[in-house]
Amino acid sequence: MEVVKYKHGFWDVVKSLVSGARLTWQHLLSAKNRRRPSHVAAEDYFKQPDGMATLKYPYEAIPVPDNGRYRLHNEIEDCIVCDLCAKICPVNCITIESVKATEDIGVTSDGTKKRLYAPVFDIDMAKCCYCGLCTTVCPTDCLTMTPVYDFSEVNIKNMIYHFSDLSPEQAQEKQLLFEKQQEEMAAAKAAALAARKKA
Repeated sequence: MEVVKYKHGFWDVVKSLVSGARLTWQHLLSAKNRRRPSHVAAEDYFKQPDGMATLKYPYEAIPVPDNGRYRLHNEIEDCIVCDLCAKICPVNCITIESVKATEDIGVTSDGTKKRLYAPVFDIDMAKCCYCGLCTTVCPTDCLTMTPVYDFSEVNIKNMIYHFSDLSPEQAQEKQLLFEKQQEEMAAAKAAALAARKKA
């Protein structure tokens, strides 16, 4: 039987074990101190004393950066339903349907006049690639990325966020009003053209 010879001696192994145990013991003793959650870009981040760095999530969380890309949110009151966000989206996660208004429906917070209703404005966050292109092209800045990053769901259908200013019944009513207005305008135009031909 051949005896296995180790590269290091017995005392080297013991020394290594004691060194590892000492380091573990130091961490255990300093664990009673807690580090406060701060962003890695903070000036005093690396000057904090040693201690437990584990956060008590969800009661504690690392501050998110201002320019982070997380869950989308639409302020539908400021949306002019221009459809630019849906056109630029590389993964087609934004679905928009519009109905033309027959009356004055107000202005956005930046003074832009609203001419369209949005009976459907859905964002499928399961498809979203968080590129931020939709927020860049939005002319009224109503589409933004929020600092909410934890929005996991059991059912994937819950990842579709609905932003709408009309119920389906209201949308149908507004569509019928618009069609009626178009018919009246066409009849008035035909009457005016017939009157011109007579004269």
